[in-house]
Amino acid sequence: MKFGTDGVRGVANTDLTASFALDLGRAAARVLGGAEAVVGGDTRLSTAMLEAAFVAGLASEGVTVHRLGVVPTPVVAHEAARRNCIGAMISASHNTYRDNGIKLFAAGGTKLPDDVEAQIETVVADLPAPAGEPAQLHEVEPASTYADHVLDALEGRRLDGLRIVVDVANGAATELARPLLARTGADVTVINDRPDGRNINERCGATDLAGLAAAVVDAGADLGLALDGDADRLLAVDHTGAAVDGDHILAICALDLHRRGRLRDDTVVITVMTNLGFRLAMAEAGITVVETPVGDRYVLEALDAGGLSLGGEQSGHVIFRDRATTGDGLLTAVVLADAVMRSGRPLAEVVADVMTRLPQALVNVPVDRPMPDAADRLAAEIAAVTTELGDRGRVLVRPSGTEPLVRVMVEAPTQEQAMATAEHLADAIRAAAG
Repeated sequence: MKFGTDGVRGVANTDLTASFALDLGRAAARVLGGAEAVVGGDTRLSTAMLEAAFVAGLASEGVTVHRLGVVPTPVVAHEAARRNCIGAMISASHNTYRDNGIKLFAAGGTKLPDDVEAQIETVVADLPAPAGEPAQLHEVEPASTYADHVLDALEGRRLDGLRIVVDVANGAATELARPLLARTGADVTVINDRPDGRNINERCGATDLAGLAAAVVDAGADLGLALDGDADRLLAVDHTGAAVDGDHILAICALDLHRRGRLRDDTVVITVMTNLGFRLAMAEAGITVVETPVGDRYVLEALDAGGLSLGGEQSGHVIFRDRATTGDGLLTAVVLADAVMRSGRPLAEVVADVMTRLPQALVNVPVDRPMPDAADRLAAEIAAVTTELGDRGRVLVRPSGTEPLVRVMVEAPTQEQAMATAEHLADAIRAAAG
């Protein structure tokens, strides 16, 4: 298997097998080095099997493993940073339970650059037999340390009186979200917190906001917060049930930090998927944007390269670099709720003020074979559409890093034009794929 945009990922026990996880654990130990590792996982059926195999691989290479149990991805990153050791999360994030994945962290809790992932792939392909004594395994409880770390973002403030519904997607934050958010003083209701190994992300969480929207309206809550399966990203809904995507959340956070003089260099890092409306709003506020490829690890690389403090993705990954090394849904939830509380206004009004989202259409085109050169093969069609849209829209064609798809994104003055243009380019991809 090859690394994608966020670790390795595939159908559990078919693409991603226990034997591969064992070899990946051994290769990670050899390439990343260090005497210790922290490993966590989500609630899906295959996680225990893959975690056991991966941990065995680390231990066979002499790496002492601290097993965190079922925890969000940001907990793994936090513990890796706190202990200055390597880390791994067994999760396929927002995918269905049939898929699983392994995300790796370097010592200090940062995701791996491409060249290091390539080294690990090479080592996996040619592993010698283990030698020496295996290392020990330890069960640890990191939740209280992590919760203190997240709540420190409030700087002593509280959220008393704020009514929140949280959808934990039957995933990794199931046990952690309620007690952590209750410590803020908010009135917290948690939904989709009964994982059975198969219902992670199933019509819930950040991949499907309908249930959360209904729960917020029914409860008369102020806002709803939706995590994905491994809780490293966040989407929201306002009190009317209207969706609030990652662009809006990032805009709220960027403008709030900017007004308080805490947005370093008045710059925010975004990806190519970020809506044009966000870019226009930041320009109006005097905030510079730095663009990266899709993937929170690329956002992190740009943050560190520029010494910057905030970046994120439309999908809901938000990185507060002064506080974390990866996207963190619970940290983002606390920061967002705090910003809304301090504004004294409903989330719906805050969202309306920060940016106007241009209509956007996204079409996923299944392909039988990878098409890394999809944009090059459609250069003429893309150029024609770009000329037609001018400064009123934008086009992006890119292969998925995790699935056999080519993604077509179009922004335009109207939803109808955006969709028609996206479908036109999708047809061109299908024809090119033959």
